[in-house]
Amino acid sequence: MAEVIVYVDHVDGAVRKPTLELLTLARRLGEPVAVALGVGAARTAGTLGEHGAVRVLTSEAAEYGDYLVVPKVDALQAAVESVSPAAVLVSSSAEGKEVAARLALRIGSGLITDAVDVEAGADGPVATQSVFAASFTTRSKVSRGVPVITVKPNSAPVEAAAGAGAVEELAVSFSELASGTKVTSRTARESSGRPELTEAAIVVSGGRGVNGAENFALIEALADSLGAAVGASRAAVDAGWYPHSNQVGQTGKTVSPQLYIASGISGAIQHRAGMQTSKTIVAINKDEEAPIFELVDYGVVGDLFNVVPQLTEEVNTRKG
Repeated sequence: MAEVIVYVDHVDGAVRKPTLELLTLARRLGEPVAVALGVGAARTAGTLGEHGAVRVLTSEAAEYGDYLVVPKVDALQAAVESVSPAAVLVSSSAEGKEVAARLALRIGSGLITDAVDVEAGADGPVATQSVFAASFTTRSKVSRGVPVITVKPNSAPVEAAAGAGAVEELAVSFSELASGTKVTSRTARESSGRPELTEAAIVVSGGRGVNGAENFALIEALADSLGAAVGASRAAVDAGWYPHSNQVGQTGKTVSPQLYIASGISGAIQHRAGMQTSKTIVAINKDEEAPIFELVDYGVVGDLFNVVPQLTEEVNTRKG
């Protein structure tokens, strides 16, 4: 059976959820071979093996932490040359897409980004994408070289599957460009205690209708009751009510959670482009003509200042 490379996103050996989703997709195409780089790479093997990885290629060279992107591309190129895979799957983070694009150029292959599904086809993997601000769905395949595909988080379930998870050292020769951009300092991101926005199963977002930074406490309370991440529309971010790192939309982050709750968001195309692939969408807006209601599964016409606290209370009551 053909092997499929999965690029592992991890922090000191702790594997992030999008990688486990990639392993689910990889098993549809062949036998997953995970590539883990950097500090703690070898410690990922147990988790990866429990989710179907037959092999884990590791390299813990200092270059992956000291320099940006290129050392990781060098390593993935070495893995492709060693494995001769049927495809390479990478998570659609900002760094993941840059790594994937550079890799595709290096190995002379086609690239598909932001896939929401991948399946086996007669002539290789077929990727499904949501394009043109999620107005259309396309099915595409790479016609040249080893397909390099980036996949949005929450596009596939995390499924346990026994795999050998055999650890093998990956031999990597770094190119002259690998040391071109050096990391001079790092600042740890302050934790909110909530899930990462792009990986969360539930996202609760607020928009212009929240009417002030102080009122985002209502959105946060609902999110916390659901164990959700907090998002914001561009209007709310531009007004300074919430950080840009939480912006959902075409110029912010793209999310595909199981449940997306939009509160006080009109549904402009800029915002829809970032959340329209969510599995279930609920909107709360007092304007019954708001465009957001065109794409929701459930709509509540009402004042969010009345609806959201009641919803939060009901969730907490059922949990209690």
